Amino acid sequence: MNMIYLLIGFSILLALIFLIAFFWASRSGQHDDLYTPAVRMLFDDELTPEQEEKSDEDHA
Repeated sequence: MNMIYLLIGFSILLALIFLIAFFWASRSGQHDDLYTPAVRMLFDDELTPEQEEKSDEDHA
């Protein structure tokens, strides 16, 4: 029975740690930009001249 009280105490402590981490992330601006991650996959990556030459050699 004592082990159950110990495990309940640890689980409450762990939940409080996660709650504090969530509030810290929210306060530090972690969740401010909600638009960019959703459309980032739609943008093409720009190739450097070295990468363009390599891709041209691969197709020849």
